[in-house]
Amino acid sequence: QVQLVESGGGLVQAGGSLRLSCAASGSIFSINVMGWYRQVPGKQRELVAVISSGDSRNYADSVKGRFTISRDNAKNTVYLQMNSLKSEDTAVYYCNAKVRPPWNAKSEYEFWGQGTQVTVSS
Repeated sequence: QVQLVESGGGLVQAGGSLRLSCAASGSIFSINVMGWYRQVPGKQRELVAVISSGDSRNYADSVKGRFTISRDNAKNTVYLQMNSLKSEDTAVYYCNAKVRPPWNAKSEYEFWGQGTQVTVSS
């Protein structure tokens, strides 16, 4: 089993910054893609940013130029630096990881964190 533990959410004023962290632990051979998604009540969960093990990155149009995703492969940790936050960034942010287990490096399993609340006040 794999656990994803998020931290760094909270309340911030519009224009401010927050940094989210997500550490993966457990039965891990390698992690292909790690990323962040967010969800507000009544809406579907949406992609915010993802990063591959080769450092390829993809961002939602709404956060390009404001958010930066990075990862530390040695620590199985992914980060999301969020700058110039807007009220519309308010959501629960979920960490996601696509993990290859030690017993079968050719297979891949998807795991989610418990979510961390980000609230941006205007």
